[in-house]
Amino acid sequence: MRQQTIVITGVGIISALGTGVNNTLTALQNGISGIAPVRYLNTMHHHFPAGEVKYSEDELRALLHIPKGQITTRTSLLGIAAAKEALETARLVDFSRLRVAFISGTTVGGMEKTELHYLDFLDNDSKNEYIAVHDCGICTEMIADYFGGFSMVATTSTACSSAANAIILGANLIKEGRVDIAVAGGSECLTKFHLNGFNTLKILDSQPCRPFDRDRAGLNLGEGAAYVVLESAESAVQRNVPAVCRLSGYANACDAYHQTASSPNGEGAYLAMQQSLDMAAILPQDIDYINAHGTGTPNNDLSEGIAIMRLFGNNIPPVSSTKPFTGHTTSAAGGVEAVISILALQHCFIPANLNFENKSDELDFKPVTQMVKINLKHVMSNSFGFGGNDSALIFSK
Repeated sequence: MRQQTIVITGVGIISALGTGVNNTLTALQNGISGIAPVRYLNTMHHHFPAGEVKYSEDELRALLHIPKGQITTRTSLLGIAAAKEALETARLVDFSRLRVAFISGTTVGGMEKTELHYLDFLDNDSKNEYIAVHDCGICTEMIADYFGGFSMVATTSTACSSAANAIILGANLIKEGRVDIAVAGGSECLTKFHLNGFNTLKILDSQPCRPFDRDRAGLNLGEGAAYVVLESAESAVQRNVPAVCRLSGYANACDAYHQTASSPNGEGAYLAMQQSLDMAAILPQDIDYINAHGTGTPNNDLSEGIAIMRLFGNNIPPVSSTKPFTGHTTSAAGGVEAVISILALQHCFIPANLNFENKSDELDFKPVTQMVKINLKHVMSNSFGFGGNDSALIFSK
């Protein structure tokens, strides 16, 4: 694998904070959360707040000029909205002469359509066309087909580290010379499968989530999509496109401790963070901010906190989780939080860890509770998935 400088030349995002980078930045800097009572998901569990994108399917279709009769999914619509912004900011309008990969992380795919039409599948043949859109890979294909011209399309599905792993795969493809540019990230819509599954695990909070708080009680689910455009520094110069920042380090590690629980010593998280530092050729003390996975569950925050203490010792950098803003967007989280980390790096601020009140007895640090204006050089973004599949990305000026 060739040693190349990988830069970010475009970003795009849609989440509970709004559509696009500007709305996201405004909400983060003003401490405005997107967590609210469930409005669009058809569920009986209205006592659990969530970070829903504030558009119905019809409104998303209208926004993207997709005819009402065209088969699609909410995951695909969210992905198209975010990928469109990323391509536009990277000035990738016609990329037919370039080798451009599209890599998207998702797990539920078109499951919201399966839930909606399941009884029709059993009783009649009126909705059978929706069976094909259940698979997560089909949702990626739908996003790619909206734009056309991609030389490679791939889906990563590793639960909550999916989008981060898509970014890692994109960077590796560029370094291996297989593609010139990679559009990478993830998209995930909210489904009853999500809500019921996490409720079964007893890790949903009926109040706005409070990561790293002593009295944290669980997570708030969210939905959204976010992508970054990756290319070599040489490619960016040839295309005369400014680089937003560098992807200086990244790593994935899997400790396989438990199907859903994080390991007590945070082994996978520790290895992912350590190896990303090694790739970036920097020391722990060079990290200026950690955008933590920070779900708000007792297990995750303790495990991640222990891993941070193991690696950073007495010099723990500022830490915050932005999931109280967006909800846990599950497979899209690595993309959503990568874009948030890049915005923090660009605009010199650390987002607040909303709702925090009481320091955890087991951890040596408290998260940042108020937005801080500060120059940042290296930002680490953590995304940790079920099964101990853990990834860390480092973005640098």
